[in-house]
Amino acid sequence: IMGFKLGSERGNYAVNGELKTKLRFHKESGDPDLSVPGTPVIRKPLGEGIMGEANMDGSIYLNEKLDPYGEQATQTLLHEMKHVTDMRVGKLSYADDHIMFNGHKYPRETRNGKDMIFVDGKWTEAGTHEFPWEREAEL
Repeated sequence: IMGFKLGSERGNYAVNGELKTKLRFHKESGDPDLSVPGTPVIRKPLGEGIMGEANMDGSIYLNEKLDPYGEQATQTLLHEMKHVTDMRVGKLSYADDHIMFNGHKYPRETRNGKDMIFVDGKWTEAGTHEFPWEREAEL
């Protein structure tokens, strides 16, 4: 029989009266109130109309203008978390020149200064909810 040991148990503890856990985040790892282990949420300025972005490294950018505890931020984080999950299981990946979704490659390029993706026979600007991976994340 083979086994492995997870390491020493260390739950909540206090330092100078502040409650801490072993899952605590550093500031550069994302907002400690919004992040979950393995998925740092980083509040930052995003382009016009962009509420959130899921990144290939598993992090999520949340538009700094959103109330982090408001309904729109919650809905944005749930949507972006679906993309992060799809990336982790290999269903979705982003690259500079394409998007892979469900084994299909969608060409991507900058056209007239805009990030465009070729879907359903036409070039469409990135960020729209018409794309198959966006429609699925809305469910």
